Amino acid sequence: MSLFPSKERLAHIVFEHSDKASRRFDITVLWLILLSVLVAILDSEPWLHARYKREFYFLEWAFTILFTIEYILRLYLSSRKLGYIFSFYGMVDLLAILPTYLSIFLANTQFLVVIRALRLLRVVRILKLGRYVKEAEILKSALRKSRAKIQIFIGTVLTIVLITGTLMFIVEGPESGFTSIGVSMYWAIVTLTTVGYGDITPITPIGKFLAAVIMLLGYAIIAVPTGIITSELTTSSKPTPDSGTKVCKTCKSRHLDADANYCKYCGERL
Repeated sequence: MSLFPSKERLAHIVFEHSDKASRRFDITVLWLILLSVLVAILDSEPWLHARYKREFYFLEWAFTILFTIEYILRLYLSSRKLGYIFSFYGMVDLLAILPTYLSIFLANTQFLVVIRALRLLRVVRILKLGRYVKEAEILKSALRKSRAKIQIFIGTVLTIVLITGTLMFIVEGPESGFTSIGVSMYWAIVTLTTVGYGDITPITPIGKFLAAVIMLLGYAIIAVPTGIITSELTTSSKPTPDSGTKVCKTCKSRHLDADANYCKYCGERL
């Protein structure tokens, strides 16, 4: 009897979540992710970095080596290697290990390991939080259906920003800090979104009037994407007439129970 599990069994442990061994593996990985992100956060504190620089350095490399081994293992066990590499989780797994290697050439890039927090999205599948998966699907559906409306909205906003930015460049000019149309568009975006950094401000009466109009317009515009997505969410959340039911192909009876194996009217197997 082999001391090591077969490739099929190992693939089940790594990719599936249906038994104790696979769940234990996934939960261990999740804890390693949480600890590695915590180390990156603590290392960013100047006094902790000065005192425990060496410890943080070795811990980060230890986490990176473990995650690198895990990535190679997933790649080796995957039946569709390119599919895994270019999948969402595959890209996240790769991004989780790159920052530490990049830190050899670029300073402070090791702090990008907080990207590993994205790997915590696996917890939804690991803990089988089905109702959260369903809610996520509703949200994704609403965003997909809102895409065309959102694109039109963004196009309209960019047009407004271009026009108002150009007008402010003409009215105010470099003397007030509006040195180019690009800088004026930046000011228009900051004002329209009601952020208001205050690094560039209009001085002339016409400029102030335009600024006031953009501010008022901003309050109206902010509500538009929220309303679009909320409307689609409400529509997506409504059950369809035949949701959760089966239809018999033989007698065409509808509204059969979703978990039924046989038609209750004609007895045909579903």
